[in-house]
Amino acid sequence: SQGTMNNVSFGTDTWGCYETICGGAGATPHAPGASGVHTHMTNTRITDAEVLEQRLPVLVRRFGLRENSGGPGPHRGGDGVVREFEFREAVRCSVLAQRRVIGPPGLGAGGRGLPGSQLILEPGGEWRALVSGSAAIPASGRLRVQTPGGGGSSVGRDRPDGVS
Repeated sequence: SQGTMNNVSFGTDTWGCYETICGGAGATPHAPGASGVHTHMTNTRITDAEVLEQRLPVLVRRFGLRENSGGPGPHRGGDGVVREFEFREAVRCSVLAQRRVIGPPGLGAGGRGLPGSQLILEPGGEWRALVSGSAAIPASGRLRVQTPGGGGSSVGRDRPDGVS
């Protein structure tokens, strides 16, 4: 698995939002990992962009797979995702996540998935890493969460042709 839950919360004194953002699943000895899924999490589901935008002063600027973030191997790890929010008013944001320095390990000699990150777009147009886990973001500011890819797998690569 991606080795973490990507917990993201943001809001003001009058409203708030809490999400768990999906990532890449680890490869198995028999198959590649799934991309953009919740793994080892229960009772969580990501909020549809349309629902967020209708109910809160938030725009979802991007939500899609983080290509090539899964670890290498005969069976690749699943890709994580990129989810980027733009806030129409100033907010306080917190991210609780792991696997931000070292990506999820692979199985056997399979490679690690890419680690995750979170970035804030500054008013001057520069992206900066959110390393402390919490920050104030001004109106028109953005938060980009890049979730880890799953680890790849080398186990099972010596199987006969046609057997994955």
